[in-house]
Amino acid sequence: MPAPTLHTPRLTLRGHVMADLEQLCDLFETDRAVHMGGPIPRKSAWRWIASEVGMWDLMGHGSWGIETKDGDFVGQVGIMQPPHFPEAEIGWTLLEAGEGKGYAFEAATAALEWAWAQGRETLVSYIAPENARSIALAERLGATHDPDAPMPIGETQQVTLVYRHSPDADGSPEAYA
Repeated sequence: MPAPTLHTPRLTLRGHVMADLEQLCDLFETDRAVHMGGPIPRKSAWRWIASEVGMWDLMGHGSWGIETKDGDFVGQVGIMQPPHFPEAEIGWTLLEAGEGKGYAFEAATAALEWAWAQGRETLVSYIAPENARSIALAERLGATHDPDAPMPIGETQQVTLVYRHSPDADGSPEAYA
């Protein structure tokens, strides 16, 4: 299954292209990737990103490239569940040029709405405790800290917080719009 294309007022969420992987690998090699376990060597980052692209065919979900209406690639958002994750996660990564514009919120909202329309009842976000920007975004999206959630294999509450996303009480994504 290829990644479906989603549209928001300012963005298109689309399947990744090779140029996306190059830009994301560039990002992951820097200190800006510290909250994702980085810096991450290019070879490892490429495999990681490629696996998120491949999840679409294997699992029916994965990552999208985030592109502005002007055609600029600004990052990725996705629903992933690699083998060491006990639950499916919604995660986001922006290139520096895409930060501070509300793109992550807009893209994550579209991804959550897609997930709820597919019948998902919950998703989590695994966030480093010192990543204040991602915690703020998860809370803005309506997620709540879930200290009782199972952790990814090898992680503890000292290095990973779990934020739980759910559709609003009537099952619609209205709370996320």
